Order: sequence, then structure tokens, then C-alpha cells
Amino acid sequence: MREVVDQIMAVMDTAFPPEFGEAWTRGQIEGALMLGNCHAMVIDRQGLPPAPGAVAAGFSLSRSAPDEEELLLFAVDPLYRGRGLGTAMLQQLAREAWQRGARRLLLEMRAGNPAESLYRRHGFEPIGRRPNYYRTPDGTRIDAITFACPLDY
Repeated sequence: MREVVDQIMAVMDTAFPPEFGEAWTRGQIEGALMLGNCHAMVIDRQGLPPAPGAVAAGFSLSRSAPDEEELLLFAVDPLYRGRGLGTAMLQQLAREAWQRGARRLLLEMRAGNPAESLYRRHGFEPIGRRPNYYRTPDGTRIDAITFACPLDY
């Protein structure tokens, strides 16, 4: 588990803009993975599980619940964006979530997140909004939007 967490943290350090406070700490990642219903996926720049010691290009962290799975964190290192890795991870996550019994995927993100176009291309639609959920260092408030995607494999 340590190597997976190391790989996740390396991608998170490059992929999450610090001004929004969306990145998790190492302790939060480790704690989530110890729960048993959280699942990590790490990929290399070819979209495959990285070999031991290899550089990770992206990761996802999700949590299973009856009939659904929530995407908690999802990131591709900026050096490897635009190569289809996000699509590959979403497709793999959907297959694995289906095998775990999920019939829909959920996620929440800040309004204006550039990843919204990726999620919408893969069937995610907004189902809720949390006004003023995020706060930037300058005090600006940003809504959080909840999205859902049905799974039908």
C-alpha cells in the first residue's frame, strides 16, 4: 500500500491547484484505503498499472456503497493530460464499480473545474449543488456540484 500512496501523492502534488484546497493529505489517503470500501487505481503514462518504482501518471480513489460508487479523487499529472488517460481511468473505474455492484457513479467537484467536460463526455449529469462550498485563500466562495452517471454494463 505504501507505494500506491506514494504514487498517488506524487500525482496529487502536481495535479491539484493549491488555491482550492482540494488535495488530500497522505494521512487522509491512507485512512480511506484502510476502510475496506475505498479503492485506488494508479496508472502509468500508457494507462496501465505502473511497474514497481515507475512514475505514476494518474490515479483515482473511490468509495463503494450499496448500488453506487463515489469518485472521491481523480487526477492526471499535467505532463500527461490530453492523451486519453482520464478516459481510460473513467472507463476502468466504471467496469470495476459495476463488478462491485454499483449501478451509478457519483462525484462532487467545484463549479468551473476544467474536468467537467471529461465527466460530461462520459455520461455524468449534475444532480445537486452546494452553494459556496469551497473557499479560496482570498475569500471567494465557489459552489460544489454533484454529478451522477448511470452504469449499464
